[in-house]
Amino acid sequence: MDIRLTIDGRPVNATLNDSPPARDFAELLPLTLKVEDFHQAEKIVDLPRRLSTSGVPGGAAPKAGDLGYYAPWGQLVLYYRDVPYADGIVILGHLADDGDIGRLATASKVTVDTVR
Repeated sequence: MDIRLTIDGRPVNATLNDSPPARDFAELLPLTLKVEDFHQAEKIVDLPRRLSTSGVPGGAAPKAGDLGYYAPWGQLVLYYRDVPYADGIVILGHLADDGDIGRLATASKVTVDTVR
């Protein structure tokens, strides 16, 4: 599924994968989120509810541009740097253009919507 993130007023396209948590996330859209920086590698924000994680691997090693879900905390994670493998991370999708990754590093507000 194609989605659009608006990062501090600028549109960025992304694609969600076809996993149960990604489909569950899509059901929450549209969302406007105030994101916080975490470890100078990712932006995090609590979601309104926890996502289903049935049938997905127990962890992942996200790459810059990945959209993820950190199941233990119920948070959406937008990665602007690669991070090592960690239990509880589920990859939901990826930015369509890696050139937009730099926008995530300075983001404070992100709107996420489906592309029609």
